[in-house]
Amino acid sequence: MTEQLNPEPPILGYTDKSTVKLDFDDVSFKFVKYWALRTMKWFRLRGFIILKSSKNHYHVLFNRSVTWKRNVHMMAWVCLESRNKGLTKWFLMQCIKESSTLRVSPKGDKPSPRIVFRYGCQDHQIKAFLKYRKLIKRIRKGVK
Repeated sequence: MTEQLNPEPPILGYTDKSTVKLDFDDVSFKFVKYWALRTMKWFRLRGFIILKSSKNHYHVLFNRSVTWKRNVHMMAWVCLESRNKGLTKWFLMQCIKESSTLRVSPKGDKPSPRIVFRYGCQDHQIKAFLKYRKLIKRIRKGVK
């Protein structure tokens, strides 16, 4: 019996400990924007971007660098306050890994997440994320 190689490329993500990230599934853009603004203001995170990963699935990435302990505190606060089960499930997986990850590349039939909203400063963690995202896109183009 021969094993067939999977023709699908690997799913690539942006992982670190110092960038506050959130992954909302099965929610409206309005819900995500509300929690992004509230979180940014409450924790003074300076700015954020919202990326749409598929229909009613969004990622939020904040601009200010924080410690992993503070990052966990902020993610937990949003999970508890928003009562979003999908976010809470994602958060628990990040705690197990001891770092947080958001998808950058396509995943199955889902395209790469695209930026749908920007707010505030974009000069620190967001700048680093966008630089990484651009690198991954360039690599993927060269592979095809």
